[in-house]
Amino acid sequence: MCGIAGWIDYSNSLSDETPVITTMVQTLKNRGPDAEGYWFSPHALLGHRRLIVVDPEGGPQPMRVKRGDNTYVIIYNGELYNTEDIRRDLLAEGHTFDGWSDTEVLLHAFVEWGEDCLRKLNGIFAFAVWDAENERLFLARDRIGVKPLFYSDKGSSFVFASEIKALLEHPDISSKVGSEGLSEIFALGPARTPGHGVFSDISELRPGYCLSLDRDGLRVKQYWSLVSDRHPDDFDTTVQKVKALVFDAVKRQLISDVPLCVLLSGGLDSSTIAAIAAEVYKAKGLPLRTFSIDYVDNDKYFRAGKFQPNPDAPWVKLVSWYLGTDHKDFLIDTPGLAESLCPSVLARDLPGMADIDSSLLLFSQSIKKSATVGLSGECADEVFGGYPWFYDQSAKDTFPWSQKLGERVKLFSPEMLRLIRPNEYVAARYHDALSEVPRFDGDTPENDRMRQLFYLNLTRWMPTLLDRKDR
Repeated sequence: MCGIAGWIDYSNSLSDETPVITTMVQTLKNRGPDAEGYWFSPHALLGHRRLIVVDPEGGPQPMRVKRGDNTYVIIYNGELYNTEDIRRDLLAEGHTFDGWSDTEVLLHAFVEWGEDCLRKLNGIFAFAVWDAENERLFLARDRIGVKPLFYSDKGSSFVFASEIKALLEHPDISSKVGSEGLSEIFALGPARTPGHGVFSDISELRPGYCLSLDRDGLRVKQYWSLVSDRHPDDFDTTVQKVKALVFDAVKRQLISDVPLCVLLSGGLDSSTIAAIAAEVYKAKGLPLRTFSIDYVDNDKYFRAGKFQPNPDAPWVKLVSWYLGTDHKDFLIDTPGLAESLCPSVLARDLPGMADIDSSLLLFSQSIKKSATVGLSGECADEVFGGYPWFYDQSAKDTFPWSQKLGERVKLFSPEMLRLIRPNEYVAARYHDALSEVPRFDGDTPENDRMRQLFYLNLTRWMPTLLDRKDR
């Protein structure tokens, strides 16, 4: 994890504004506690905070490369899982490398292919490249939105950063929240409409989008989207292909120059990841570290529900024993959860999911004492249809995770209801989302509804969990 921030202004010199970018970048220290760096020029200021995962010596940022008389500068937050594949292609084109970081490969890929490099990237990323000679900025975000990226285009200033808090340190950007922002928080929250930064001056670069900026203006473009098509394979072939994809995805994410672990809940998703990782580690003669979290007296007070029919602890113990992992449990209590509520909101920049957020903050703090990189099964339910609402489709006129809006609005004052119109707002956002679903002419009504549910989960609910895990 890293943090990026930048300020572009073609109308004014930024030579005396370096304290602004340094202040913005300091807010991202928790994202990148290991190092910081800057690029200063008259019309572009770039900053970076780094968490070292790969190539400690060869991966500092901002990173520069010259091609001919031109200089390209990159700041990058993310991981590429096909770094070596791209490196081989670039070596064939005559590129040379000083280290083995994915940052260097990504920068050379942009120099070689420009925007088309996005088609080659297998990974999670938010990055900016400054073309110094042409004074052109390019921003891009990964296909599903694992890595965050926000921006503000106000007056002659274009400002961007990994987190909202960094943008709010810029003197031209206010913390004003209008009626639409309030609707996002109080009617849609903890979910958020893609592209919305909630604060009036702030937008989000949507997943699968890129942005270019030069003296002719700002252009935002979608480079990837979900598509619908007929499934060509029989059941057995599908099983083999999905298995191969899952194994490949996990193995590619085990590359790290720092301690790595798996967050193990004992459920199907995290147990699958742990099993694959343990197999890889065993081949190297190394034990896999796994971590789990539980609550004090959960064994006494646990109650089964639709979303969690069983407590985690017995399954964690069984999976860890079976795989032979080096396992550690963390217990948290109610006072600790309460004390971490405010820090978790500050980490997210927006209201979130209360103790669900603070528990992950406490868990992350505990894990960081032993490991820097963690793999988890988060968001497999969105990909593989694990939630109850995929099967109980009684609520068809709203987001399936937002079925109790009527209970929520009972808490609002008449003035608030008139200002944000919560029912109308959620309905409008729901129908906007449905209008994006790529339809397939051969669908039955049941298949069409299932396609809607998967699209809603992947583009509206999953970003909520990705934001939480990222922060």
